[in-house]
Amino acid sequence: MTGSQDQAVAATESRLRAFEREAASLRARLHRYASRMVGSVIDGEDIVQEALAKGFVAIRNGDMPDRTEPWLFRIAHNAALDFLRKRARLRGRESEVELDTIADENSALDARIAAEASLAELMQLPPAQRCAVVLKDVLGHSLEEIGEILETSDMAIKGALQRGRESLRKLAAAPRMAPPRPALDRQDMRRLGDYVVAFNARDFDTLRGLLAEDVKLELVNRLRADGKEYVGNYFGRYADETHWHFATGLVEGRPAILVTSPERPDGPPRYFILIDWKDSRIAGIRDFLFADYVMDGLEYSGTP
Repeated sequence: MTGSQDQAVAATESRLRAFEREAASLRARLHRYASRMVGSVIDGEDIVQEALAKGFVAIRNGDMPDRTEPWLFRIAHNAALDFLRKRARLRGRESEVELDTIADENSALDARIAAEASLAELMQLPPAQRCAVVLKDVLGHSLEEIGEILETSDMAIKGALQRGRESLRKLAAAPRMAPPRPALDRQDMRRLGDYVVAFNARDFDTLRGLLAEDVKLELVNRLRADGKEYVGNYFGRYADETHWHFATGLVEGRPAILVTSPERPDGPPRYFILIDWKDSRIAGIRDFLFADYVMDGLEYSGTP
């Protein structure tokens, strides 16, 4: 390798390290946007990961944005729209929106309504209205910044913002309906309950014995591991700690483990864990210990 090649490699690595630092500082805001665009903190995390991966690839290939934040938000925005299109095709419908009215740029009341809106309420807005409301009223971006992210005009943004705000006002004034109770797999709930009992009893050998040979672990925002031998080490961290209590519950309608403080086991969860099963074995663990930002807007409940 020549001296110039060495310098090019060093420059790329330096850009990647700088991007990694900036991305880490933006991750919670990116997730807040993505989760409100797609109506799920879990899917929102997938979109954030996709956006960050695309950002790393682009920088490694020589692309270096002048400003990282709008560039990353634009990548996340496009990833969210792709996700919505795919989901709409699966459900057999598409959403369209007209951007033709003008909004007051700043409204404290609308900002409060948007910040307090549930993910389900935000999902009742068409995508263009939703992204304008979230970027302006939830995340506090200026119209200029939103235009840079969405690559569109102030007029279009104001139109989407006006219509989105009007819809949210109506939703906020209407009585809230209880969400339908999901149909739960009793066997999965029983397995999850047994897992929680063993975990709280610190019976980690039993849990290691339940791991499938090809089990996958994701400690969100920290690491991934594959295979029973490596994933088995995951329980060691919890064995060394005492500041947790596990309980079964529902996250976005699916069975989950809610992790609370042992001093307040009935208090609000600090984070959650998802377990996937295959033939009575643990096929996947997705632990949000290092991604507590996903709790912002999370819809959860104790097991009914």
